[in-house]
Amino acid sequence: MTRIAFVFPGQGSQVVGMGQALAAASPAAAAVFARADDALGESLSELAWTGPADALDRTENAQPALLATSIAYLEAMRERWGADGPEPAFAAGHSMGQYSALVAAGGLALEDAVRLVRERGRRMQASGSGRDGMMAAIIGLDDARLPELVDEASRAGVFGIANRNAPGQVVVSGERTAIEAALDIAKGLGARRVIVLPVSVAAHSPLMAEAAAGLREVLETVPFADPVPPLLANADARPLRTGDACRDELIEHLTAGVDWLAAVRAMEDAGVSTFVEIGPGRVLTGLVKRIAPDAVALAVDDPTAPDGLAMPTLPTHAIS
Repeated sequence: MTRIAFVFPGQGSQVVGMGQALAAASPAAAAVFARADDALGESLSELAWTGPADALDRTENAQPALLATSIAYLEAMRERWGADGPEPAFAAGHSMGQYSALVAAGGLALEDAVRLVRERGRRMQASGSGRDGMMAAIIGLDDARLPELVDEASRAGVFGIANRNAPGQVVVSGERTAIEAALDIAKGLGARRVIVLPVSVAAHSPLMAEAAAGLREVLETVPFADPVPPLLANADARPLRTGDACRDELIEHLTAGVDWLAAVRAMEDAGVSTFVEIGPGRVLTGLVKRIAPDAVALAVDDPTAPDGLAMPTLPTHAIS
């Protein structure tokens, strides 16, 4: 039996035009965008489809637009599969993609999720205001040197590993003083390349503590169901099987790192051999190929297709 995981991208995968051709071709996808628009009381779909890009890229817009687009892809696939579609063994999202994964697993209603990620984006932006936060990617540093990097950089200010995306690829986050120090330290430890990211929010760092506290109050008013399949935690790759555990995950991962490397390896160890990226772009597909080269990694986004959808050929006997 083949085990499949559905994985959902996070902020950064958004692009103007995402999901437009899909919604024109698929009633199920169009219905997702309509529900998202109604939930927010505005035309999120128009922003996703026509931009402008600078407005779409704002955190409070990018996150709900990405979620709606990812779920539109999922529902278009289910529409085509019918009752014979495969059931994934796990759902996992990269950062904000956890909300998409939870909707896919039945843990959150689409309308609640869209409103939550809008609020999440606003609170992240507000929490970062007045804090000189910064994020940067470090490429080619041996993972064994990460504890040394964290220890030394933390002496210069608030610092943490925001994303461990693949072997030798991490994103760091925190106060500017600490990040600038970390880039020099990383070069000295053997990193091939360092890249300052064009963001104003130090996501997945202790600088998001205020946002996490505020979001907790909001999340506690929203009903969560037990996800089927289980959700993989971002920080430690635990399978989360209850709604309460998923709610805690969404709070904690604002200040904790996303260990995508550990998540993919945990799913592979549990027998997953096929990963399907559901949403715009192919970022996670590329990361999975680096982490688990023996696995099959597929993306459903295909800009060359008339409807933008590449229907993956998956075994209908896939087990969960």
